[in-house]
Amino acid sequence: MKILFVEDDLIQLEALSAAMTKVGHIVDAVSDGETAGWLLREQEYDLLILDWMLPKVSGVHLCQQYRQAGKTAPVLFLTAKDAILDKVTGLDAGADDYLVKPVNVTELLARVRALARRSPLWQGDILQLEDLELHPNLLILKRQEKSIQLSTREFQLMEYLMRHPRQILTRDQIEQALWEWNIQPESKAVTILVHRLRQRLQSVDAEDWLQTVYGMGYRLASPDSLLA
Repeated sequence: MKILFVEDDLIQLEALSAAMTKVGHIVDAVSDGETAGWLLREQEYDLLILDWMLPKVSGVHLCQQYRQAGKTAPVLFLTAKDAILDKVTGLDAGADDYLVKPVNVTELLARVRALARRSPLWQGDILQLEDLELHPNLLILKRQEKSIQLSTREFQLMEYLMRHPRQILTRDQIEQALWEWNIQPESKAVTILVHRLRQRLQSVDAEDWLQTVYGMGYRLASPDSLLA
């Protein structure tokens, strides 16, 4: 899941971003509302986590703008404001949930999982393509009686492919989906990652599911489905 996380406390920004990345999320982490507003115009996200009080543009204003633009991804506020009136203000601005600081990492991850179920892209707790299963909470790939543990980056690629089954995805699309906004991946990063994921797929007898479409990109599909 791709998350925009906006927090002006840099220690919290780094710690909470690392926790969400560790469990497989792709996190664009920024510390001011102006940069966040630009990213919301340039990128698509599955979830927004917004601090209330931000430099330049407040989290409430960001949420209002986002909803006015017709965007529907869930929004979670993180804030020290815990009065009922403040909570009402945040919810009226378009937020879906509200977490009062100091933030407990375990609770944050639970809220993220809960809000993911409200995303238009939600496909269940287990992503499935025919008999191939991806378990997001465990970063495990299964097929029939076999399973393999994926690294964070391998999981992110597998999740992206399974959310777009049988579609040809270009290198640019994969880079934009998997890498954070301020990181430029090396020229062969996608090729190397695809190779690593194919090795994992081999462990569940599905290495031929991840296909290279020369001159175009990559596609996840069972060979039988392409013959139908």
